Amino acid sequence: MGMITVEQDITRRVEQFIYAEARLQDEHEYAAWEALWTDDAIYWLPANGDAIDPEQQMSIIYDNRSRIGVRVRQLLSGKRYTQDPKSAIRHLITNVEVLDRSGDEVSVGCNVMVYESSLRGETLWAARTEYLLRDTPDGFRMARKKVALVNNDKPLFTLSFLI
Repeated sequence: MGMITVEQDITRRVEQFIYAEARLQDEHEYAAWEALWTDDAIYWLPANGDAIDPEQQMSIIYDNRSRIGVRVRQLLSGKRYTQDPKSAIRHLITNVEVLDRSGDEVSVGCNVMVYESSLRGETLWAARTEYLLRDTPDGFRMARKKVALVNNDKPLFTLSFLI
C-alpha cells in the first residue's frame, strides 16, 4: 500500500469534518454543532445572489459568533415553533474540493442538497457551500461558512433549521 500524500490526507480530513457537521445538523445536535465554530466565526446565507456584500446588502443569515450562539440557544429552548416538531432533514454533500491552503487555514467548497420533511410538506434546498476551516489542536473548526442557496433570489419557505 502506497503512502497517502499530504493533499489526499487534508482532503480526507476536510471531507470527514464536513460529513460530521452535516450529521450534527441532521440529528439536531445543536450544542455539538456550535462547538465546531471559531471565536471569530461568520455564518452567512446571502440573499439575492451569492456575490453580494453582506455589510451593504440584505442576507438571509449573517451571524457572527455571538449570534450563532443565540441561534443555537433558540433552537434548544423548544420555543422555535416552526421546529415543533423538528423537521426531519438529511444533508447530501458532493463535489468536495480543497480550494486553497494557507498556514492553518483551508478554503473548501462543496455542493449540498438538503431534504427537509416538516408539517408543511417536503422541501429540497440546494446550495454551494464554502468553508474557511482552521486547523486547531482539536481538529478543524469553522471560521466561515457561506451557504449560497441556488434559489436565494426568490421568496423562500421559512428556513428554521441549521443548513
